[in-house]
Parts: sequence; structure tokens; C-alpha cells
Amino acid sequence: MGINIRELVPRKEISFEELNGKILIIDAFNLLYQMITTIRQRDGTPLLDSKGNITSHLAGLFSRTTNFMEKGMKLVFVFDGEAPALKKEERARRALIKEEALAKYRVAVQEKDIESMKKYASRTAVLTKEMIEEAKRLILAFGLPIIQAPSEGEAQAAYMVRKGDGYAVVSQDYDSLLYGATRVIHNLSVAGKKKKGAGFEKIKPELIVLSEMLNELGIDQEQLIVLSMLIGTDYNRAGIKGIGPKNGLKLVKEYKKDFDKLFKDVKWSEYSPHDWKEIFNLFKKMQMTDEYHLTWKKPNAEKIVELLVGEHDFSKERITSSLSKIVDTKGHQKGLGEFL
Repeated sequence: MGINIRELVPRKEISFEELNGKILIIDAFNLLYQMITTIRQRDGTPLLDSKGNITSHLAGLFSRTTNFMEKGMKLVFVFDGEAPALKKEERARRALIKEEALAKYRVAVQEKDIESMKKYASRTAVLTKEMIEEAKRLILAFGLPIIQAPSEGEAQAAYMVRKGDGYAVVSQDYDSLLYGATRVIHNLSVAGKKKKGAGFEKIKPELIVLSEMLNELGIDQEQLIVLSMLIGTDYNRAGIKGIGPKNGLKLVKEYKKDFDKLFKDVKWSEYSPHDWKEIFNLFKKMQMTDEYHLTWKKPNAEKIVELLVGEHDFSKERITSSLSKIVDTKGHQKGLGEFL
């Protein structure tokens, strides 16, 4: 879900050329969910191999990775670890929504209602353990680093960027800003479009700089967390009834740092069974790790072909053609330079 602060966030368009040679920390789960919800057939069903296995995540991951590597970006993928208890509550809620969508999808199938099939199919998307492991195999075959977060992947990605181990977090959500990511890149899509409703809209990569955002809004990092809690986060989905981004911003500026009084006055306890400090501290004190090594290796074209072509029926011609853009005839990445 993420936090709904888009209208408050200043951003500027950024070109792919400006990202050449930059280390980009990718929220892997965020990316993979994009793939399995948007890369689908006309009736809404995901891409499948001859054995009925879903391949949308692999198709999207392969396409994005080859294109970004061709443009000289140094990619790092961060995967979620153990979810906080409050996040598990939200996941349980989402699971119920998926079940409802699945029931509606089955009705649409029976009625041969293509538009409804397409509408409800994407809402049933589930990222399985098997799909995650396949994605990791593909990433490692590309020679790219994988970081296993102890808890929330976006928090770990934000921490790495804050430390200076990455230029920016790549995610469509804004949550990494709450964890202190100094830069976040949205809309990093080679296709130049993203799904919107039943169709697509044109997009360009956008850079969000946390310090510029806080200066423009006139608040600090802690107030940003409180503002998001008033609107609703993954740990308190509904937020406070009647409070949106603009009046939420007005409130945090009015109450300054007196968060106790603010949450008392907005009747926080009527909207959440959890103390506000419990949620606040999830953003402030989320578990991170320093136990990682950022090393880039030569892509292993043979392993990539084995996974995609041998196991999942991808077109060998298409895969080798894409790989030829980043790997030379000797198996070395073109323009690898400082990657190794």
C-alpha cells in the first residue's frame, strides 16, 4: 500500500544518463509485485510457461535488469526479511481482499467478461516463495548483489543510501523516506509508462531528495513520520478519519514536536489499538544490518539461458539478443569497468 503523500512530495525529472555509474538500491519485493500485477495477458491472466508456472516476474525482471545494466546503472536488490507484527496484520487484511477479488474473478471467467477478468485478476497477485527464489537466481546469474534485510526491505535500502553505499532507493512507494532515505527514484521504467486503471500513462524517472522535501514542507524527519501516521501507513492503514495530506501537514506544523498532545487531540486511540509510539518507533528503530558486501560479478549468460529458456520456455533468440547488449562474446559485461 505505502503512504499516500504524493501531493506533498516535490520531485524533478531525471534522465537515464544522469544515473550512469550510480549505485541504485532496489526494493525487490516492490519491483516484483509491480511485475506480477501489470505483466499480464489480455484477459488478466499472468504470463505462463508450458507447465503452467507464472513467469511474469521473470519476464519483467529480465527486461528491466538488462536495460538498466546497458545504461550503466549498478544495481543492488534488497529483499524483505521477517515482517514486524503490525505488518503481518496488514498482510492478513490484504489476503482477505485477494480472496474476495479471486471470487469475483471466477465469476467473470464464467461469464466470459474480459474486462472484469482483467480488473480482478491483478488484485489476486501473490508473490510466492518459489517466485522469490527464482528471482534471486536470476539476479545472481546477472552477477548482481542481493541483500537480505532482517526486516523491512525498504528500511534496509534506505539505511544503505543514508550510509552512502548507494545513490538512491528505487521504489514506487514513499515509505523509504520515512526510514531516512536521502534520495528516492520513482518511475524507473524503460517502457516509459505505468499501469493506471484499465490503461497506462506516460512517465519519466523522478528524483525525490529528502532534504529538499523537508525544507519545502517546513518539517523535520520525525514530523514526516507523524504526518504519515495521521494519513495512514502499513502499520495503521486507516489513519485518522478526515485527515488527509494537506490538513495532516497543517497539524504537525501547528503542534510542532508535541506529538503526545497531537495524537491525544486527534483521538488516536479511537482509530488504532496500538500506542502511537509503537508505530512511530517502527520507523525510527527498524532493524537493519551492516552485514553485506557490494560486489558485482560478470553476468553468467549460460545460467540465465538455462533458467529462462531451459526451465521456463522463454525465446532463446530474444534472451540472447538482449544479453548481447550487455555481455561481449567472451562473456564479459560491456563497459563493466569499476563494477569489478
